[in-house]
This record gives sequence, structure tokens and C-alpha cells, in this order.
Amino acid sequence: MGVDFSALRTLINRYCAGEENWVDSRTVYIGHKEPPPGADAFIQQRFPDNRVVSSKYTFWNFIPKNMFEQFRRVANFYFLIIFLVQLIIDTPTSPVTSGLPLFFVIIVTAIKQGYEDWLRHKADKAVNQCPVSVIQRGKKIKKESFRITVGDVVFVKEDETFACDLILLSSSRDDGTCFVTTASLDGESSHKTYYAVQDTKAFRTEEEVDSIHATIECEQPQPDLYKFVGRINIYMDNEAVARPLGSENVLLRGATLKNTEFIYAVAIYTGMETKMALNYQSKSQKRSAVEKSMNSYLVVYLCILISKALINTVLKYIWQADPNKDEPWYNERTEAQRQRHILIRAFTDFLAFMVLFNYIIPVSMYVTVEMQKFLGSYFIMWDDDMYDEELGEGAVVNTSDLNEELGQVEYVFTDKTGTLTENNMEFIECCVDGHVYVPDAICNGQVLSGAAAMDMIDTSPGPGGREREELFFRALCLCHTVQVKEEETVDGIKHGIHQGKSASFYISSSPDEVALVEGMKKLGFTYLRLKDGQMEILNREDEIERFELLEVLSFDSVRRRMSVIVRAASGDIFLFCKGADSSILPRVISGKVDEVKARVEHNAVEGLRTLCVAYRPLSPEQHQEVCRLLSGAKLALQDRDKRLSEAYELVEKDLILLGATAVEDRLQEQAADTIESLHKAGMKVWVLTGDKMETAAATCYASRLFRRNTQILELTTKRVEEQNLHDVLFDLSRTVLRHHGSMTRDNCSSLSNDCTDYGLIIDGATLSAVMRPPQEDLNSGSYKEIFLEICRNCSAVLCCRMAPLQKAQIVKMIKASKEHPITLAIGDGANDVSMILEAHVGIGIMGKEGRQAVRNSDYAIPKFKHLKKMLLVHGHYYYIRISELVQYFFYKNVCFIFPQFLYQFFCGFSQQPLYDTAYLTLYNISFTSLPILVYSLMEQHINMDILKKDPSLYKDVAKNSLLRWPTFIYWTVLGVYNAIVMFFGTYFLFDNTTFTSNGQMFGNWTFGTLVFTVLVFTVTFKLVLDTHYWTWINHFVIWGSLVFFVLFSLLWGGIIWPFLNYQRMYYVFMQMLSSGPAWLSIILLITASLLPDVVKKVIWRALWPTITERIQSADKLYKGQLSEFTPLASLHAPSKAGGRRRGSENQSNPRRSAAFSKKLMFTRWQRKPDYCTFTPLLRFVDGHSPHHNAYGGAEPETCV
Repeated sequence: MGVDFSALRTLINRYCAGEENWVDSRTVYIGHKEPPPGADAFIQQRFPDNRVVSSKYTFWNFIPKNMFEQFRRVANFYFLIIFLVQLIIDTPTSPVTSGLPLFFVIIVTAIKQGYEDWLRHKADKAVNQCPVSVIQRGKKIKKESFRITVGDVVFVKEDETFACDLILLSSSRDDGTCFVTTASLDGESSHKTYYAVQDTKAFRTEEEVDSIHATIECEQPQPDLYKFVGRINIYMDNEAVARPLGSENVLLRGATLKNTEFIYAVAIYTGMETKMALNYQSKSQKRSAVEKSMNSYLVVYLCILISKALINTVLKYIWQADPNKDEPWYNERTEAQRQRHILIRAFTDFLAFMVLFNYIIPVSMYVTVEMQKFLGSYFIMWDDDMYDEELGEGAVVNTSDLNEELGQVEYVFTDKTGTLTENNMEFIECCVDGHVYVPDAICNGQVLSGAAAMDMIDTSPGPGGREREELFFRALCLCHTVQVKEEETVDGIKHGIHQGKSASFYISSSPDEVALVEGMKKLGFTYLRLKDGQMEILNREDEIERFELLEVLSFDSVRRRMSVIVRAASGDIFLFCKGADSSILPRVISGKVDEVKARVEHNAVEGLRTLCVAYRPLSPEQHQEVCRLLSGAKLALQDRDKRLSEAYELVEKDLILLGATAVEDRLQEQAADTIESLHKAGMKVWVLTGDKMETAAATCYASRLFRRNTQILELTTKRVEEQNLHDVLFDLSRTVLRHHGSMTRDNCSSLSNDCTDYGLIIDGATLSAVMRPPQEDLNSGSYKEIFLEICRNCSAVLCCRMAPLQKAQIVKMIKASKEHPITLAIGDGANDVSMILEAHVGIGIMGKEGRQAVRNSDYAIPKFKHLKKMLLVHGHYYYIRISELVQYFFYKNVCFIFPQFLYQFFCGFSQQPLYDTAYLTLYNISFTSLPILVYSLMEQHINMDILKKDPSLYKDVAKNSLLRWPTFIYWTVLGVYNAIVMFFGTYFLFDNTTFTSNGQMFGNWTFGTLVFTVLVFTVTFKLVLDTHYWTWINHFVIWGSLVFFVLFSLLWGGIIWPFLNYQRMYYVFMQMLSSGPAWLSIILLITASLLPDVVKKVIWRALWPTITERIQSADKLYKGQLSEFTPLASLHAPSKAGGRRRGSENQSNPRRSAAFSKKLMFTRWQRKPDYCTFTPLLRFVDGHSPHHNAYGGAEPETCV
């Protein structure tokens, strides 16, 4: 008996010899049935259940994992060490001073993060416990979603969402097809058609489906949504019939069944192995640039602290080298102290000095920052401008850790469908032989009917033209793949109801097709249905015309056209073809090409989606030849796509041009204005979409991402097939670098047309090739750097046909580039979750595609237009506020602790505190913390209307400009200067002088209290000088803090407290205030401390004012009304050439983008808004009437 070792040999080749091109596969047993005897061996593989997990913590790992993440922060780890040191050795201050603030921060942060994760657990539980119908033993049973396993046969009804990845076995439709929307996967809300396996499509009951005996062999899970390779082996009479499976048979988790009553399908990938789950990024802790700056500053201050402690330790032992100073008669050492080794004593002293100077590291800053972020986030949620009446919802903040990052964004990555657009196509017009037809026109406020509109737009064509016009309308009614739905509701929304009766309406895989068919309906030709191979249309005379559908030549992105072959009732056979002008016009042999082409170009410039329509009459002989070509290609097993493509090329030729159509993909309200503002603010906007290239490009033009003068560079599969990737990349690189420097968007005004900028279009397949790591045998190296260089020099980038994980890879690539820019991702569907999690800031839009994006985002807004205010106003304010908070905290702690350092030189380095313990503890907690907290919540250095109207002000705070090292050094030097003035000013003013009326001298506690009093008033007044926006809360907190300090000092030193063992501050504060020279010194020292900063600000504002300072000055001049009538362009810095302002009168040949000498302003003194111009601004002040200068065409650049 021979033994077949072929299977064993194959395994050895795969696992030991490293057989190439082998993809690991899995075998799925439908209904968990074993294959019949004689088939492959039954090996039951283990697969994960259908549980989906988006949470970060579990009950068991929360404490260790959260503690690890928190102590990764430099400050938290440092304070933990200091706390432990205070517990171990005898230090000048109590361990409570370090321990309490640290544990407060840790506990508050842990509670906040635990609550956020609990919400994610709750959402996961709702998804995992959703009921699903499963077929077992010929019966339908309900299972919770997470209990589904690979091999289960699932029953899904219309409008239900697929719980896992499935292979379609059969459907309620006779042809075994079903319609699905994949909005939550790739952003396309159109209906897509999927096909059942041919041999199983007839099984439509539970018993029949349960009788299927088959196995599926397919690849292991991988994240590409558009790729699937597998086969199904169906056993009939113990004979296996193999059928291929492709992406058209796979129903992905998250997609929804539409326009199909029910389906039966088998689970192949479950839980975290589904394609949707594989496209999720793991949720990681995001850290803002400000927090990174804080950590850097902390390291510097830690070095200062260590050097201070080291200097004091060394000087102490130099001081104690003299025996009289080392051990005076009044402070002799114990025997145990004498026996200790000098190194141990020195190390203990070093730690004691570290604890004494520890207050230079502001632990309370982290508490204040956490509170500022948490409370500040409510201003976004309370903003009425970001509330949407239609949704009944406002903005949502899911994490408050990134508020200030909203003011630092350099790259915006946005989804297209549902984010930029409403995904609502509208038929605008059509052109037949040069005659333009508009379905509805508005004249003098009256909506005219279609016929009246046509007469108004153009003269009616002659008899021959009338015939061609009707042929055009019929072509559009027939050349499509639209389905007709007769029911009253779709997606739960009532449609087509007129006078209580339900009417039919259209659904399709392409929203353009629906818009075209609906447009024809308005123009008098209504598509009714496809029934038994007959397409029915209703003409203008209310007669039903029937056409037999013979062939459909499907649309594909390479041909960029589709065709149908139909037979009219008269027996004539026509091929109707519609597609992009670039693919139709070269195949046209007659027709009014020039007129139609001109109209197409006009509509394309307007951002409309255009299609050309043509036809070809076919003789019976030609039709038979076409059928022979097409059937031969369809039956081919090898290179089927290639042979079909060749057949289509032969059929779609010798066309006669009929006309063209224009459809608008309606943008969201103010989407174009928002993108324009983001560009002016210095941000680069990239559109990342799963949609087709043509669709996405049209949207980019409509939203002003691409402009009329934008030169489009294509890096697509089609071009890479013609040239190799290496050549294409280097060609594009040479093109953009040739104009680099002189032709960038920054140098071009938003209105200038004589300036070339570049827009790049790339698709998913080409991106994969670019991102692929370089191979050793190639000399080309990595293409990623070349691609990045091209992108940097393009004003806008469009990435189409993107898988969700590719979106995240693009964001990650930009994040990792050498500039390390701050990125923001915004989207509305589950397909955007990966990039939302990857970007520094993720924003979800509350759209129609579920709430996955909102749930996984950092912030959620109702509409794309709200992004403008979120970044330009809230982001700007948050960054200004927190940068002042951080710098101010370090400054006030330098002022606080540097006198303590200087004091050691006058107390024999004995670690004697300069300030009382109560002052040490309460300085950062009570006396100086509330004013800066309120400042960081309320400050508005510029009116918010101005920030919205002049987006370029956003550049003032870009690239972390207020937390750069020069600014940090200035604040630190200012703090050191203030500390020296306070300490030595007090020291020299009181040297050898009696101050009280009874001749008593001030002691060391009075000296320290005087320094501390000057300190508290100085740092508070410094904040007063920096505050631009005053409210009653600011006044209450600032003056209230100073009053509280005085009252506390009076009570602390004026009462004998029974719980204190000693009371060294008794009567000290009252004694100090009873001295006239003490009052004088307090006033003099506060003035001397603040004077240099005031002088510096005055000189800088006078000689080198920033744009922000110019606007602040102008706003004060016009008493806060600047935003209503002042031209912002006039406040910008003069141009470098000759120091003239932009658009000055002596500038020769001003460009269209330059401002005129007359500025356009928006005035509010009339009942209705009126746009006027004024020559000089002072004429308005003098009361001269402006009306004689009324000006019609205004320039947006100077318009307020």
C-alpha cells in the first residue's frame, strides 16, 4: 500500500525551505460540518470570538498601567523621589508639603482617565451584546454578537448591520445579489452590489441553508478593505465543486444591508480579526507640545536645583573647615553625629538642600494645568456658535488634555464624504448640442417650471434638434445601474410621499447616477423600473416606452465611462455611453464637439462634476459581433479583466456626441470658507478619502482646496503603469522644485491668478508602493523622502481610494517628518477612526455614519464649519493662556526660591528656611494660584471677532512660539532679577538700622516675612500688567488673593494657636507693618522689580510692534469696536521692500491681490449692513459722510 507524502512535502517546503509567494490561509467549515470522507482531513482551527475591544484598561491592569503612564511624567516621578527622601531623612520641611499635591494630581488624573475608559467599556458592551440571528440545526436562534464564531451561518434582515465579516450565500432577490452601504467603512453612503455564490444562491429557507455542505479556503485576515482571495468547495454527492471568491462576495463588519429583504451568509473573520478592527489604531496617550515644553523646562530647573544644592553643600563644608564655625559652643554635635562618615554627612546635607530648594519645581503647576484644561474645555461645550439646531447638539470634549494643541495645528487631514460634503448630489444643468437646460430656474423670486426655464435659458431647438434632445434624455434614463424602490421609507426617512401616497425613488452605487435620473425626471423623462430585462421610461406625453436591456458595460476607473446596449420597441439597437470628457471626446466621430466641450470646461471651473453623453446605432450584425466579443471575455478564467477591457475598447468607438451634464456634490455649509481660512492661517489641508479620484477632485475644486490656477500633479496607478514609480516621482520632484521659493502659496495671494501653485493627487495603491521599505537590491532607496518633499511644496494634497489604515499611515508619516508638525485629523465615519487616533488632535463630526468617529475622537463638532472657530479662536486663546500659565509658574517659583538660596550665604549654609512653614506651603496653593488660574481661563488678548476675520493672526502663535527657549530664558532672568532686588533691597535697606518705635531690631523671621510680602505683591502685579481682558472675576480673585494674604498673616501671627508646639511668627507681621520704613521699602522694591519689564514692553511696542500688539492698540483706540469697522489689513506690518505698506499708492503696477489705498469696511450704523469705502480712517472719526464712495466690487483680503 503506497503512502502519499505530497502533503508532508508541501508543509516542509513552506515552513522549512521558506517557500516564497505562499500566503497563509484558513479553512472555514460552513455550519461547523465536517467534510465528507475522502475529502481533506478535518482540522478544526481555533479562531477568536466576535468580541470587539476599544477600551484601554481592564479591572485588573488599571492601577499598574495608569500609575506607569502617570509616573512617566518627569514631574510626577521627581516629586515621588522627593517625597521618599523626606520620609527617609531629617529634612527642613515636612513630607506633607510634597506628598499631598502629588497624590492629589495622581488621584484626580486616574479618576478622569478611568471614567473615560469606563465609557468606552460601556460602548463596547452595547456593541458586543447586540442580538444576531444564527442558523443552527435548521432553525433560527438569537445569539449575542460576541458569541458568533467562524463558520456560523448568519441571517441578516434589511437595515441591519453586519456583526462580522461574511461570505454571501443567498439573498431574497432572485439573482442572488444584495445591496449594501459601506458608509462607516470607506465613507461612501451609496448602495453597492454584492453577489452570492452561484451554487448556493437558490437556498432561501433555514432548512435549505442548513443543508449546505461546503468549506471555504481563504487568506488570513488582512486590513485591505478592497482585497479578498478565497474559494468555496461545495460537496455534492461527495464530489467537491470549487468556485472562486473575491471581494464582491464579502460583506464587511459595519456595513448595512439595504433594499434587500434578507440574506444568509457565513462568518469568516470575527472580532478583532475583522477588516474593520484591523484598521483600528490602538488608543494611546496623546501628549501636547506644551506638555513636552513643560517637561524640558522641568529638566532645566532640575539641573538648576541640583547645582544649587551642590554649591551649597560644597560651600557648607568649606565654611565648616574652621572648627569654630563647624561646632560653636551653643550648637555642639552629638557623639553619633561625630562618628558618621563625612561622605554620608555630605550626601545627607545634599538631599536636605534638595528638599529645601525643591519649591523651584512647581508641583502645583501640574494641578493648575489639569484644572485649567478641565474647566477650559467647558467653554467649547458652552459655545452657542458651535451648536447645531438641526442635530440639537453642540461641541463635545472627550479629552481636555489637548486644548492648547488646537492653537498649534500645521496639517489638517480631512475626510471628504460627510465631512466636507453632505454627500447629496444635485442635478444642475445639461447641454444638448450647445443648448443649455436647467430643471428649475429662479427669476424675480419666482420658481419657473422646467419648460419655462429652458425657454428662458436658450431658444428652443428646431425639429431635428428636438429629436436629438429627446434621444439625449432617453440616453440618461437608460445608461445607468439605478435601482427603483417602491417603499415609503429608506434609512428610516420618508421619501417620495405625495398627498399621502408613496411613490418610487432611486438608489444606486453612485449618487451621480441618481442625480442624473432625477434631473431627467424634472425635465419630463421618468425612469420607472427594470422588469424582466425591460427598462421602462415615461416620456413627456405620459407614454410608457420599453427598451430591452441587452448588455451593461460596467464603469471602471481606468476607462472612466460606462455603456448600455438596448433594443427599442421599433427594433433599433443603440449603444448609449456616458463618462468623463477625457474618455468620451476622443472616441467621438460627429456631433457639436466644440460647443459641448466649452460648456464642460465652464462647468468644471465652477467645481461641478461633468459627464459627456454619446451614442452609437448598432446593426444586427454589429450587435452579434459585440455579443461574441463580450461573452468570450466573460467566460475567460485567465486575465478576465484584461480581456473585458480589450472588448470594451472595441465596442465603445465611433460614437456620436449628444451633450453633457453638470452635477453638484453639495458641500457642507461654509466648508469652502473654512478651508480658505485654514490656508490663510498657515495650515496645509490634505483630503484623505476612500472615494473615486474624479469625485474627490471635483469636491476639492468646489471647496477651494484646488484653485483655478492650481497645476494638478498625478501620482496614480494609471500613471505608474505607464512609467515606473521611480521616474514618476523624480519627474514630479523636478517640477515642483523648479518653482520652489517664488511660487509657493504663502507668496501668492488668495485672489491672484498669475501665480502657479501645485496640487497633488495620489491613490491608495501608489501610496502602498511609496511607503514600502526599500529593498537591498534596488539603488533607488526609500521613495518616502522624495514623496514628502513633493508634498511639502504642494499647496494641497488629495489622497483617494484610501483604506482606513493608509489614512493613519499618511498622518504618521507627516508626524515623523523632520519638522515634526502638529497634525489634526477630522472625519465622521468608522473609516476615519485610525487617522483620528493617530493625529495629535482627532476631531469627530456628528454625521450620518454612526458615532464611531465621535466616540474615538478628542473633540466632536456638529459640522465642518465649526472647525474654523475651534482652531482660530478657541485654539488661539487656549495656547496663549496656557503658555502664560507655564512661564508665569516657573517665574514666580524662581522669585520664591532664589532668595532662599541667597539666604544660605548669610546663615552659615545651615539649611535654615527664609520663610515660615505656612508661607512655604500656601504660596503656591493659596496666595498666587487663583489669579493665574482665572487668567488662564478668561484671558482674551484680542477680540474673538478679529481672530475669526483675520486668520493670519494664528501664525503668531504657531510652532510653539510663546514657549521657545529665548522666551523661557527671559522669564527666568526676570525672576532671578526680581529675587535679587527683593533680597538685597531688604538686606541693604535694613542694614544696621532700628525700625520700631521702641528701638527693637528686626529678626530673621521679620526679614523673611518682608521679602515674602514684596514677593507676593510683585508676582501678582506682574500678572495684572499682562492681563488684557478684565472681568469682575479677575478683579475679585487678584485683589482678593492679596487681601487674603494680609488677613492670613495677621491671623497666623496675631493669635496663639494651641495645636502648634512653637509659634515663631507670633506678632511678627503686625510689628513689621507698624514700621514706616517697612511700608516704604515694600513700595520701592515692588516698583524696582517691575520697572524693567514695563520699560521693555513700552520700548518693544513702540519700535517693533507685532501684528497682535498693533491690533490691541487699535482696539483700545476705538474702544473695543475695532472688529466692526476697522480694516485689519491696514494693521499688518509694512512690507520689507522700502518699508511701505501693502498696496500703498506709490507702488507701481499693483497685483490683483494687493490692497487698494481705499479700504473696504463693514459698517453697522445703518439698519442693514452696507459695504462702503473710506479714504483715510480719520474722516470717519471727523464725521464726514462716507456714502459718496460706495464701492461695489470689494476685495475679500481687506474686507472685514
